[in-house]
Amino acid sequence: MKIEYTKVGDYYLPNLYYQEETRPIGYWGMLRNEYLKENKEILCIAFSSGLSGTYNSMRIAADEIMEEQPDCKIIVIDSLCASLGEGLLVHKAVTLRDQGKSMEEVAEWVKNNRLHLVHVFTVDDLYHLYRGGRVSKATAFVGTLAGIKPKLHVDNDGHLIVIGKVRGRKKSLHALVDYMEEKMGSYRDQNDIVFISHGDDLPAAELGRDLVKARFGMDSFLINYVGPTIGSHSGPGTLALFFMGEER
Repeated sequence: MKIEYTKVGDYYLPNLYYQEETRPIGYWGMLRNEYLKENKEILCIAFSSGLSGTYNSMRIAADEIMEEQPDCKIIVIDSLCASLGEGLLVHKAVTLRDQGKSMEEVAEWVKNNRLHLVHVFTVDDLYHLYRGGRVSKATAFVGTLAGIKPKLHVDNDGHLIVIGKVRGRKKSLHALVDYMEEKMGSYRDQNDIVFISHGDDLPAAELGRDLVKARFGMDSFLINYVGPTIGSHSGPGTLALFFMGEER
């Protein structure tokens, strides 16, 4: 490689150039770039930062894209939610958008209400929680023998926390509905739809739906499988309710 020099006084100094650093924007950045060819606004509601680094990755990519494309606006929000809890938050956001709210108005609603999105669930196999570090090996062994089913939720920091236990599968499903009644409070009217996820146990999800319907008179539900990431930690037989409440 030929090096060129510039004379400065009595000296010749080499003309050295540093290549400008470029960092890859990653998968999310590429998706945004493709979308921004025709759209100039994105509201990104990210998976809980208490469970994943996805939020930070999205935020970094958004900052870099907006620096390159100043006419674009991207808002990234840490949902502090997981699974269909995040799904229900997105559903609420889309409803507001369809009602004519601006992106800023929707983002403000999401920030103000994300901690009113309640997650409560139970699992049928304690060994998956043990493998994920949620319970000890002894707890998993003894609990399995005794038919103990834990009750878990996502706390205000977006972490997965064990909050109780009951004995027996059917009682654990009733415990989820009891928790819903305890937490829903004045937000009952905001539950125009309840989301339910399950780990390959549709009959349990339908029973949970029927229990909610019988107690609260609700008739709009979305039932779907738990995703593979959460499912790998909670295992088959997972059942979760997602709804709006006064607190988590």
